[in-house]
Amino acid sequence: MTAKRSSQRKTGKVRVLKANDPKYRQEQKYRVLLYEVLVELAMARRDPYIKARTDGSRALEELTMTTIKTNFIHAAAIGMASLTFVLLTACQGGDGSPSNPPVTPPVTPPAASFQVVSFGDSLSDVGTYAPIAQRVGGGRFTTNPGQVWTQDVANFYGGTLTAAYTGGFAFPVTAHPDGLGYAQGGARVTDPNGVDFKANGLGPTTVPVVTQLHNYLASHGSFNAGQLVLVNGGGSDIRIHADAVTGGSETTAQADQAVTLAAQQLGAIAAQILTAGAKHVVVSNVGNIGASPLGVNSADHGAELTLLTQTFNAALIGALQAIGIQNQVILVDAYTFTNDTIATFQAKGFTVSNTGIACNIQLLSLRSLPIPSSLFCSPDTYTVSNADQTYMFADQDHPTTHFHALFAAFVEQAVAAAPR
Repeated sequence: MTAKRSSQRKTGKVRVLKANDPKYRQEQKYRVLLYEVLVELAMARRDPYIKARTDGSRALEELTMTTIKTNFIHAAAIGMASLTFVLLTACQGGDGSPSNPPVTPPVTPPAASFQVVSFGDSLSDVGTYAPIAQRVGGGRFTTNPGQVWTQDVANFYGGTLTAAYTGGFAFPVTAHPDGLGYAQGGARVTDPNGVDFKANGLGPTTVPVVTQLHNYLASHGSFNAGQLVLVNGGGSDIRIHADAVTGGSETTAQADQAVTLAAQQLGAIAAQILTAGAKHVVVSNVGNIGASPLGVNSADHGAELTLLTQTFNAALIGALQAIGIQNQVILVDAYTFTNDTIATFQAKGFTVSNTGIACNIQLLSLRSLPIPSSLFCSPDTYTVSNADQTYMFADQDHPTTHFHALFAAFVEQAVAAAPR
């Protein structure tokens, strides 16, 4: 069992708590509470609360990066929870309803049409690796032939979204001038060595988000007011550093520092997009990877993945604030959305939440594919015939078609509610 962070110090040394220690579980509860408070404050988008929101970000950063005493965490959690209740009562009428109501698609057509441009990782990849994956009915990291959320959003606003580049896995990379889907499976924020990357070209290309933006600007020069730019990233960085902690090549503090830097870099990328002329920019934080099948089936049941995800998301909010663009982008809370969907999965139309996967990975493993992933999943390899609609996860950490559609509706609602 990997040792976890502690919030207690003795003679300058960190006391290590195990995952089965009651004090560790108590600390985990307060970490989650502090994180959720920070997100609620960020989502409030009201100037009188910016100072409180910034203070909350600093408190969470200190909690995650340097550790503080458990009794202070307890007091801060109680105080900030009270503040959140006041804010939610003021904003939502205080009826005790959840802060994130059940997601339903918008009932009215969009007020405007947008051309969608996307940057990110496998969650947003619309077909970079199609040349190899389509041979077995795959093409995207989901339950193919279903779409990912970026495509659903593009359809909602009257357009389509296709890959800007295709290739990888020994296939030559081909540019598609009309394609505006720059996201690539396995991509990190700035590091080109993404998930499963191979320098010999036999793996995924994993072009990082920062280079995706550079490639777009090299081809198109700028953005315009008629475009909706969708940005996600950080999940691949979190996975790689969590694996490093588990493997012993990194400490938890080093992993925290690395994902914090990645979040700050993603914030800087969002600023570059605005500087290049974009007027409508959606930035998604990272969903709770620790609550995915990858996390719940790991030795620590996702604790490390959850903590790193929280660290990244808090640092992303802090970066947007530090740059001064927190009110110029539409920040979408994928973390809370994931947790809420898991908690209410049956009401959202699922029969299986994070306890199973829609794609038969064992069957895919028998087909001599480069990686046993939902990238190569098709109806022929579904666990059950309607798994794309009844399961939440296609594989260990990628959503199904139905999950993507719900998240797309969530994003569409956020865009509709944003000031223009």
